[in-house]
Amino acid sequence: MRVVSIVGARPQFVKVAPISWITKDVCEHLILHTGQHYDHALSDAFFADLDIPKPVETFNVGSGSHAEQTAGILVKTEAALIRLKPDIVLIYGDTNSTLAGSLAASKLGIKTGHIEAGLRSFIRSMPEEINRVVSDHLSDILFAPTNTAVNNLKREGLGDKTLSVGDIFIESFNYMVNKIKKTDYLVRKPYLFTTIHRAENTDMKERLEKIVSKLASSKIPIHIYAHPRLIKQAKLFNVNLNQGSIIVHEPVTYLETIKSVLEATGVVTDSGGLQKEAYLSKTPCLTIREETEWLETLNGDWNKLDPNLDLISTSWWESKGDHDPFKIFGDGSTSKKILNSILSI
Repeated sequence: MRVVSIVGARPQFVKVAPISWITKDVCEHLILHTGQHYDHALSDAFFADLDIPKPVETFNVGSGSHAEQTAGILVKTEAALIRLKPDIVLIYGDTNSTLAGSLAASKLGIKTGHIEAGLRSFIRSMPEEINRVVSDHLSDILFAPTNTAVNNLKREGLGDKTLSVGDIFIESFNYMVNKIKKTDYLVRKPYLFTTIHRAENTDMKERLEKIVSKLASSKIPIHIYAHPRLIKQAKLFNVNLNQGSIIVHEPVTYLETIKSVLEATGVVTDSGGLQKEAYLSKTPCLTIREETEWLETLNGDWNKLDPNLDLISTSWWESKGDHDPFKIFGDGSTSKKILNSILSI
């Protein structure tokens, strides 16, 4: 059996790793890298950190409008799938690579499995929401990470092709934590690990200025690991990122990200994946959004939605109770369940 995974962005590299591990010596697993993230720390270094085999093809589509990027990925993905003739295509998450992969495979009549299916923010103005919904409806097998995701899919009439498998991300997270603990002693440090990249927070000058100003007022240092999009937009709008409590860093590898999140006092982000990394690390998170697709992380105030950063100058990270994130996101056997499903088609 030949399985092809289509990835192109940081969260997808993390999710494909357990699939690459478990398929080794069981079936042929090939990775197509669309090149949606082209910065070394956002791409190549993840493959090294997570022991992922090199992609069989890399498209290097880079940036552009949603239409340009999706179209570029679609054309190259279709051609690659025609050459590779996979038995099943696996897509991951909610990026333009996910959408293009689902379109290419479905039009070629190739079975498609969507890993991390069923997440919903219920805000159609978000490009990620469109990608999720369309990919779920086009895919043949929906691998749902949580009970909330399963219920979302059932409401859309997709229950018959939905499997509740848990969150594959846990396996990558545990792998990285064990790797870090072999060489480092982890202690909490007084800083907030921060990322900003979503269009709604970076594509309007007034909005970006407000966010940066609020971050600058933080009681403790804000360590911004600057996504290429943030750097580009800040330069375009002449917004100075280096002000007040803010310290700007270049993007770091996945290993360094997990270590920094484990040691941080808190996380401030608009990333879906980082919300969950914070929750699994038992590091409080402040999310610069009005909604989250990971509703489970809001339990116990471990994740707080704060679109205007009204809480940033307070001690919002204090007084959290304990929690067991693995009761919600699965027992770490997600990749095995997915493999068993694939082998049965």
